[in-house]
Amino acid sequence: MSQLHEIVAAVTVDEPPMSRSVDQIVAAGRKAERRRRAGFASAGAAGLVVAVVAGTFALTPGAPGTAEPPTTIVAGAAPETAATWSDAPPFSFTFRAFDAGPLRVQDPVVASTAYQIAAVYLDGRVTHDRPVEDSEAPVRRNGKRPPAAGTDSARPFSGYLTLYRPGAFDPAGIVGGTASTIAGRQAVESAVEPAGRQLAWEYADDAWAVVTAYTSTSEPSIADLSALVTALEPSPATPATLPFRVGYLPAGHAPVEAGTHALPGLIGISQARAGNYGGVTYADPSPATTGLNAPYGDNEAGTIPGSVSIYVMPSSASNQRAKAGKTKCHQVSGDPFCNRWTADGAVQVQVLSTGGLSVAELTRIVESVEVTDVNDENTWVPVLQAR
Repeated sequence: MSQLHEIVAAVTVDEPPMSRSVDQIVAAGRKAERRRRAGFASAGAAGLVVAVVAGTFALTPGAPGTAEPPTTIVAGAAPETAATWSDAPPFSFTFRAFDAGPLRVQDPVVASTAYQIAAVYLDGRVTHDRPVEDSEAPVRRNGKRPPAAGTDSARPFSGYLTLYRPGAFDPAGIVGGTASTIAGRQAVESAVEPAGRQLAWEYADDAWAVVTAYTSTSEPSIADLSALVTALEPSPATPATLPFRVGYLPAGHAPVEAGTHALPGLIGISQARAGNYGGVTYADPSPATTGLNAPYGDNEAGTIPGSVSIYVMPSSASNQRAKAGKTKCHQVSGDPFCNRWTADGAVQVQVLSTGGLSVAELTRIVESVEVTDVNDENTWVPVLQAR
């Protein structure tokens, strides 16, 4: 249900009143969203439980062959030796946080069958899930901190870096792209809606990275984004892990996208500092792992069709009143969702579906979820072993 993801803005202190129709809840959410800053997408029914959200992602889907021929050469010397990227399996993290000019790329927290994603912050600017304070602002090379207040810092920036697996990304599908060369690597510059810019580059043979920046100002510029090309380096691969195991899923469902210390998908990036423990989305059928132009769910509906998502988070981060040791389900415009709380009420598990599963089926799933020690990552489980 595409509307389910717009409910994210209609945050309450308890469950949405079931006397209100989903259209009314969505309308209220849209009204509230207009009062929030523009910027990051909040895609996912976690809006029913997560209390801090902002903005809208939009990446126009493209048709093959729309990129312009190579005409622009961006300054930058080719690296002396090419970085060696490991042949890591899906649901792996293969790079770590790094800085490039005014950009601060965070550790990746979302992984899938086709890519991994990290939030990107910009010096001196409010950034989707993070306000800027003088004490927080990174020190630049000149020894000065960027301003934490004023016109520029008050204008929000939203950004994320997606590292695609070899063969997963198709640069020919970028709408209105301008091909270029950066440090000896193929690249494509493009604009994104509602406002901003994007840079894609081939970081390894047939493997592309894409930085997407939503900004209403001239910063970060394409030159700023280009600094990521040579700053991005591989690190030892580590598996994405989950603080739970799933005992039951309908036949045919396979893992598609997961978040470690984050919810799966772009909502996990938009709320990277929200303190969520983790989540995973299973789908039947699984979406394609090649020919991609954007992460899964980055579309008008904001969902992965035929999917079941499981979110585990602190009850304190939810807008659902905790009911220790209980399970409670709701039917919202044909697509139900179920919550279950640990015996002490401190942790909440939510299961929701875009595949038309019944309340009985979702109840069976949510009650099969075995939460590990959320405070001890040694007990967490690699995504491919969680089911």
